[in-house]
Amino acid sequence: MTQAHTEAGADGGGSRIGERFALFAECLLTGVWIAVAALPLVTYPAAFAAGARHLGRRIRHEGGGLREFVADFRAAVRGGWLVGLAGWAALAAVWVNVQAVRAGLPGGPLVGAVAVSALIAAVVALLRAAACWRPGSSWRPLLAGAGRRTVLDPAGSFLIVGGLAVVALSAWFIAPLAVPVLGAVAAAAVAVEERYRHR
Repeated sequence: MTQAHTEAGADGGGSRIGERFALFAECLLTGVWIAVAALPLVTYPAAFAAGARHLGRRIRHEGGGLREFVADFRAAVRGGWLVGLAGWAALAAVWVNVQAVRAGLPGGPLVGAVAVSALIAAVVALLRAAACWRPGSSWRPLLAGAGRRTVLDPAGSFLIVGGLAVVALSAWFIAPLAVPVLGAVAAAAVAVEERYRHR
């Protein structure tokens, strides 16, 4: 191999590493954007949808920044806030079930385990739906399709669960770390959906 080829290979490797670091930094920045957009509490589905769109553009080497994120967020929040409200209602139902388990009611542990598992599956389906959202999309069919993929693609779903676990652990150890890591969860959802499409 000539010196020119060696240098070209080294440059190519360096550029790939630099690109991966840039993508990682973009994920962290996107996590901050998602956290800020989700502050009204019912807007978290739209925030993740806008974050996933932004990261998708970044992966495809398309232009776009905060302005495009905000535009996507505004479009996604029109129907997304109802999804966010339903998510909080589901969380409240699971909390009631957990309290039933603690109270020692008959069958409580089984009901509690089923409720927590269903909540995790719902969160995964929501993230997968957000990764597929496009301007003009309706949330209902997106969620229905994502629910099917959550069951039919368990490997991808477990990958997203792993991302959620990282967020939970980050919040447990150092709460502010959970904010930028949200972008990594959105990136995981985008990667899982891309993987599923190419299968």
